[in-house]
Amino acid sequence: MDQVGITLEELAKLTEAKLEGDPKRRILGVAGLEEAQEEHASFVAHARYLPLAEKSRAGVIFIAEDQPRKEGRCYLIHQDPSSAFQKALEIFRKTVKDRMSAFEGLHPMSVIHSTASLDSGVSVGPNSVVDAAAKIGEKSRIGPNCCIGPRVQIGENCWIHAGVTIREDSIIGNNVIIQPGAVIGSCGFGYKTDEQGHHHKVDQLGIVVIEDDVEIGANSCIDRARFDKTIIRRGTKIDNLVQVGHNVEIGEHCLICGQVGIAGSTKVGNHVIFAGKVAVTGHITI
Repeated sequence: MDQVGITLEELAKLTEAKLEGDPKRRILGVAGLEEAQEEHASFVAHARYLPLAEKSRAGVIFIAEDQPRKEGRCYLIHQDPSSAFQKALEIFRKTVKDRMSAFEGLHPMSVIHSTASLDSGVSVGPNSVVDAAAKIGEKSRIGPNCCIGPRVQIGENCWIHAGVTIREDSIIGNNVIIQPGAVIGSCGFGYKTDEQGHHHKVDQLGIVVIEDDVEIGANSCIDRARFDKTIIRRGTKIDNLVQVGHNVEIGEHCLICGQVGIAGSTKVGNHVIFAGKVAVTGHITI
């Protein structure tokens, strides 16, 4: 999306919404109701936001057919305004991504081992390390100050943000987003206590597997398995400050909210939701 933006007529077609207002008006981006200016599209997710919509300066607002509208304003009418707005956000996503970093390609201050394999379109930011035999798929981006360990595999179109550590042998699928400060493949918390009360570390020899379309929040930690795999399956979204213990298996399309802790060897099915600060003991099945 360039600086000329998109007309409301075009935006209505692309989001399958019904337009009320000037079809030639141009929109340059998206924003929340309170932050939006005349060049932005916004949306009403729930009736409680209608007072904000009335005061908003947004150039156009996605809204449901049965919700009140102010005369003289531009609206895009849709049965699910939130989903329509998400389509609009995707239309403008390229502009957003272009603003995330000015560094393209392999930065001269990055360190990439001679045996690492990077496909076309990969970017590696300053002060990042890609270790021996690591593989990074097409169009994936590694931000600054990241550590990609030996033999790590990262799929296509992934976003690894600043300060992420992905330890040895971890496997990351396609379209995965890992937010700043997350640690993938850290050692599981395992110790044996002897008769004198001294704690001795138990080796953690397994790996972490993160399947396609997963997002890992900032400063979350996914521990490597003691043996075999810790697995985060396709489509699951993990919030900030989440701890996933060793040998945990999380199913497809789960939502794990902030400060959740899941102890080792627990198995979680598909479409499970853990609200904030939920604690899950180990060796159970949900």
